[in-house]
Amino acid sequence: MTETAPAAPRVGLFVTCLVDLFRPSVGFAAVKLLEEAGCTVEVPAAQTCCGQPAYNSGDRDDTRAIAEATIAAFEGYDYVVAPSGSCAGMLKKHYPPLFEEGLQRQRAEAFAARVHELVSFLVDVRGMTGVAARHAGTATYHDSCSGLRELGIREQPRRLLASVDGLTLSEMKDADVCCGFGGTFCVKYPDISNAIVEKKTAAIGASGAELLLAGDLGCLMNMAGKLRREGTPVAARHVAEVLAGMDGTPPIGGERR
Repeated sequence: MTETAPAAPRVGLFVTCLVDLFRPSVGFAAVKLLEEAGCTVEVPAAQTCCGQPAYNSGDRDDTRAIAEATIAAFEGYDYVVAPSGSCAGMLKKHYPPLFEEGLQRQRAEAFAARVHELVSFLVDVRGMTGVAARHAGTATYHDSCSGLRELGIREQPRRLLASVDGLTLSEMKDADVCCGFGGTFCVKYPDISNAIVEKKTAAIGASGAELLLAGDLGCLMNMAGKLRREGTPVAARHVAEVLAGMDGTPPIGGERR
C-alpha cells in the first residue's frame, strides 16, 4: 500500500495594513517562509484592518463590524498567520470578548484558536529550527509589547536568527521595554512617545549592532524614524525579511534616500 502524504496546511495570510501600505516585502517574506515550512499560502482579498485603531479608541461597534468581516474572510483556513504580534494579538485575544455568548462568539473563539504570529507559528506549530539565509553583520532584536506580553514571543525569533549564516545577535539593554509607538498612543501622546523612543534608540546604539530587527512593522517604523532623525547609522528590518534572505530591499525608513 502506498502511503498518502499529508496535505499541506492551508494558511490564510493576514497581511496587516502597515505591511500592505508601507512594506510589502514583509508579506512576500512571510509567504516564502510559510511555503518553506510546508504550507499552502493564500491571501484573502476581502481582508482589511484588524480593527485595533478603532478598538484602542473605544469604538467597539466599528471594531465588532471589522471583526465579523475578518472572521468571514478567513473562514475555512487551517491557520491564520500575521507577520505582526500586535495584529495577531488583536485577532487572537480581543476578538472573542467583542461578542456576547452565542453563535458569533463561538465563531470568534474558533477563529482565534487558529490565529498565530508568523515566527511563533514557524517554530511552535511547524517545528522550524533554522533557515537557509545569510546576513553578514551584527543585529539587535526588539521585543514588541503585544508579541511578548500577549503571545509569549521571545525565544522563537532568536532561535531562528541563530541559524542565519554570518549573523551575530547583540542583545540591547531593556529589549523588552516599549518603543513608544503603541498604535494611536504615539499620536495622542507624542511627547511621551518621543521620550520613550529616545531611550530605546540609545539602547540600540549602545548594543553596537548595525541592524535593528523586530516582528512588528509599527515599532520598526517608529524606531527607524527616530534613528534617522538622530543621524544614527543603524538600519532597520522586519525579522521575516532577514529570515527569508531578502536583504535586497532598502532598510525601513531608508526608501527615500
